[in-house]
Amino acid sequence: MSEPDFKKKPKVANRRALVSEIRKARALTDGIIGLNIMVALTDYNEHVDTALDEGVDVIFLGAGLPLRFSEAVPPERLRETKTQIVPIVSSGRAVKLVFSHWAKKFGRIPDGVVVEGPRAGGHLGFKREQIEDPAFALEEIFPSVLDALKPFEERFERHLPAVAAGGVYTGRDIAKFLEMGASGVQLGTRFVATDECDADIRFKEAYLKARPSDLMIINSPVGLPGRAIRNAFLDDVAAGNKKPYRCSCRCLSSCPFKKAPYCIGDALMQAKTGNLENGFPFAGANAWRVNEIVPVRTLMNTLVGEYEAAAREQVQVAGCV
Repeated sequence: MSEPDFKKKPKVANRRALVSEIRKARALTDGIIGLNIMVALTDYNEHVDTALDEGVDVIFLGAGLPLRFSEAVPPERLRETKTQIVPIVSSGRAVKLVFSHWAKKFGRIPDGVVVEGPRAGGHLGFKREQIEDPAFALEEIFPSVLDALKPFEERFERHLPAVAAGGVYTGRDIAKFLEMGASGVQLGTRFVATDECDADIRFKEAYLKARPSDLMIINSPVGLPGRAIRNAFLDDVAAGNKKPYRCSCRCLSSCPFKKAPYCIGDALMQAKTGNLENGFPFAGANAWRVNEIVPVRTLMNTLVGEYEAAAREQVQVAGCV
């Protein structure tokens, strides 16, 4: 949306911007480059195709289950690529559905999963009534995902890593999920309040100012619940005031753009650039716990220290038992 010709040629602008961001990331590190692509996007296939062309190390597929690809991503390309493909799921049932479909349709399976619980930020893969239901907490759904992966690990003779996400905040949380069998964790909220995050300072300050009561579940125009930080924009929408806009790209196939009270893409972009009068920040349930903006190195050192302390405690408890 930052490209000058986005409104006239959104698909062309999106591809150019994506290639540019991937290459900038490559120039900054020799580490792993990952890309999160929303399945719900109308140009989802084009994004996957571009990511494969650019040779990213891993593609995460969220906001829907990856059961379809177009001619842009034929089955043989999925079988031959070295790029790891990792769906984001919220249940063992979703794992069975996706992995069985891929095995039959594409002759391969995904390379692992991210298991995202209902305390995540942004759009959530749960019904509204499930979000606060303890039965759907990440700690409850994670074991069912591990169980669902086992038959595919045996059949394809390979380890399938599961990454815990959605509400993971401290090093102690990391230790807990690694102990449960996670191969890794995904943190989003913690990294917003870092110097390196490219969101505007006003976006970051919204996290610093947030109280527990400010974290709210909204009904997104695209038909999914989402977690955001309450502000005047969202209060205005809740009061029934429609924000005028012209849909330029139909970016999400599920969006009823003619009836929507506002454009979710534009609102999020406005917030990212600091214009919170015309947008709002998505955030995880723990955003209220953020109290300072720090360098990523400082945050990583904190997380590692917390994790090591928790791991030592686990060893001591095991020794006592």
